[in-house]
Amino acid sequence: MAKMIVIYDQPKNKEGFDKYYNEVHIPMVEKVPNVKGAKVQHVLQAMNTDDKLYLIAEIEFESTEILNQSFATPEFQAVQADVVNLLEYLNKPPVVAIVE
Repeated sequence: MAKMIVIYDQPKNKEGFDKYYNEVHIPMVEKVPNVKGAKVQHVLQAMNTDDKLYLIAEIEFESTEILNQSFATPEFQAVQADVVNLLEYLNKPPVVAIVE
């Protein structure tokens, strides 16, 4: 199993971020092929950091190979290109980690 984990800090425009993220970005993510599961969690508290974490998204794939194949698709390329639009609402880009 492999996952893409995306960690967002508190947005500078929370209302705008939530609206765009839920109405535009998430529907784009849902079109990425081979996604086994996905979840979005709002951070209630973060320990051992000064970062003000807001949201953590996890996108799960069957394997690293399938994850890499999915990343090469036009659907994922569109999601990646859309991150620029999210930056309007954020203080800094999200942290992205690929794990297995």
